[in-house]
Amino acid sequence: MQEPGCHENYPAKIVFGSNLLSFLIYVIGAVILYQFGLIWVIGYVLFILFLEFRLLSGHCIDCYYYGKTCAFGKGRLSARFFSKGSPDKFNRMKITWKDIVPGFLVFIIPVLAGILLLLQGFSWTILILIIALFLLGFMGNALVRGQLACRYCKQKEIGCPAAQLFDKTKNT
Repeated sequence: MQEPGCHENYPAKIVFGSNLLSFLIYVIGAVILYQFGLIWVIGYVLFILFLEFRLLSGHCIDCYYYGKTCAFGKGRLSARFFSKGSPDKFNRMKITWKDIVPGFLVFIIPVLAGILLLLQGFSWTILILIIALFLLGFMGNALVRGQLACRYCKQKEIGCPAAQLFDKTKNT
């Protein structure tokens, strides 16, 4: 069976699913961190907002999907707030594992905080939240990016530094 081609604009159901995953990760992370106090949740939310701002203002502006509906809806959102950048800049960009660590910290920090809570006193609720966050963070992201987003991405065909980082056939 032949794969469908790239999406010029992603369907709303993919955008919804992609953002639902992020929302669930953020909420579960906030619930875990709230056990340490509201200030931790505020710091967590500010960190997430910083990462989103950095993505929208520094990467989405140069992407093929700027002004269009990418798998995460951020191409349209970026166009509302920032001027168009240079698609050539996006293609020349190099991403290393160090560059993606902040994105992983969005779910790793709450997982580690949850483990600390479990060491202080066992709670089924916290254990379930940790497991859910771990699964969403690794398997959920792999599913969304691998099967829904990157698989049909026009920017990936043109040249995507993240795709190059994760493409095992090009890194061996």
